[in-house]
Amino acid sequence: MQLNFPVILAVAVIPMIIGSIWYSPKVFGKAWMNAAGLTEAEVNSGNMMKILGGAFIFSLMLSTVLATLVIHQFNTQGLFVTQPEFADPQSTMHQFFDTFMKDYSGLHRSFGHGAVHGGFLGVFVALPIIGIISLFERKGWKYILVHWGYWMLSLVLMSGVISQFF
Repeated sequence: MQLNFPVILAVAVIPMIIGSIWYSPKVFGKAWMNAAGLTEAEVNSGNMMKILGGAFIFSLMLSTVLATLVIHQFNTQGLFVTQPEFADPQSTMHQFFDTFMKDYSGLHRSFGHGAVHGGFLGVFVALPIIGIISLFERKGWKYILVHWGYWMLSLVLMSGVISQFF
């Protein structure tokens, strides 16, 4: 199984689009700035090319690893790929894997299934990471919830798209 780079690139744009809406002043931008202790002038003073470029690189990294977490067939391949005989197309192991993939490559490949994975990642990965950082930064629950809501929505959509179109 190989990475589908057009889907990876498209999925990497999702957090950028969601973020431009989520953190706008009309949605949660003002709540985020207040919770973060930032002024509008401070937010607007950053180098947007550097910020957006870095954000896209991080989103690209995230979309790549999400594919391996959301698509179960990557995990199945991981069971075999490190075995020396797997490299031989004539080996029993390689033939078993080929047959398995022909029969089950489409299993659990829907937007809904991916969205469930994204939801679990949002609750059990994003929330604890954001929460721990926020506690040490002495930020309140509003700060945590604004960021977590953004990542929850982003991860659900990213994982759903990956599962549906990968």
